Amino acid sequence: MDLRKKKTQRAIINAFLQLRSQKPLEKITVRELSDIAEINKATFYLHYHDIYDLSETLEREVVQNCLDSIENPSDILKNTKLFVRELGTAFVVNEQLIKTLFEGSRSSSFVALLEEGLKNIIASEYPDFEMNTEDEMMITYMIYGGYYTYFKYCDYGIESVLKTMEKLSENISRLIDNGESSDENSGD
Repeated sequence: MDLRKKKTQRAIINAFLQLRSQKPLEKITVRELSDIAEINKATFYLHYHDIYDLSETLEREVVQNCLDSIENPSDILKNTKLFVRELGTAFVVNEQLIKTLFEGSRSSSFVALLEEGLKNIIASEYPDFEMNTEDEMMITYMIYGGYYTYFKYCDYGIESVLKTMEKLSENISRLIDNGESSDENSGD
């Protein structure tokens, strides 16, 4: 990509992030974004179909950045403690972009895309591995639980949040490995 295209793309992305931090995605117009980026609307449309295309492109990039920062994402079921630590670290590194891009109506999209990406990685690295329902639930729980726990409590100290997430994931993994369930523990 030539320098002029890179500058234009950077201007579009910066204008979008500025607007997205101030208002919901649905309220952002191409005209407004183009004015801030100092481009004409036609230039915007050379790069993206519409505002949603731009948003989805950036969202997928952030999810991919998170997945790329996890050293061995396919080991999620083998080493939950390490996975949760790396997942939490990915949240830390990408926190501002996640908060900006996935706020409001887009909030549940991040975890859904992250889970989908992780399952795709596992499927490509272990094509013969078939996940059972417990494996699927464990992945969902760690992704969704990790995400919501991190972003709800990160202001209380990132390191303590990550350590708590690690402990929780290890204990849950241990329970599943031992075949325990709440029904077995309650005596029903």
